[in-house]
Amino acid sequence: MRLLAFVVVSIGRLNRLVGSALVWLALASVLVCFAVVFMRHFLSTTVLWMQDLYVWLSGAMFMGVAGYALFRDDHVRVDVFYRTASLRSKALRDLIGVVCFLAPFCVVVWQYALPYVLRSWQRLEASPNVGGMPGFFVLKSFILVFVVLVALQGIAIAMRSLLVLIGRQEALPPPYRYQD
Repeated sequence: MRLLAFVVVSIGRLNRLVGSALVWLALASVLVCFAVVFMRHFLSTTVLWMQDLYVWLSGAMFMGVAGYALFRDDHVRVDVFYRTASLRSKALRDLIGVVCFLAPFCVVVWQYALPYVLRSWQRLEASPNVGGMPGFFVLKSFILVFVVLVALQGIAIAMRSLLVLIGRQEALPPPYRYQD
């Protein structure tokens, strides 16, 4: 039981750390976008790589914080049925959701993304825009970051669900337990 609790807490901490760090990319993206618009409309000039930059920052942020959103239960769910469910029913639904939907989704995305990302790294792919940023392969790598962090959080959710189903939720510290 302690091992399960340790894994749940460790994955949650990882996703919280990554999410808390990458959320700052939203501010950076807004500032760069503001600079691009300001330069275009008031200085009548543009810097092409900056146009790539704010889109790339947004993409990296959204891909990187997906596991954090899953950790915080900020994802979409049919709350009409879930909100009123008992603790054991929530745990069972989460376990089924991870095993039947999240895990296969992560496997499929990984299988299709890995060759795509590796090919991009082999070519040291740059922006498709003329004058754009180099290093597009780094941005594409965030697809794999997304899959790993979401899959890890799915494992944590499954383990948390198992702890509830066997009546051992008290092994988890309060922030990692199901909330009633």
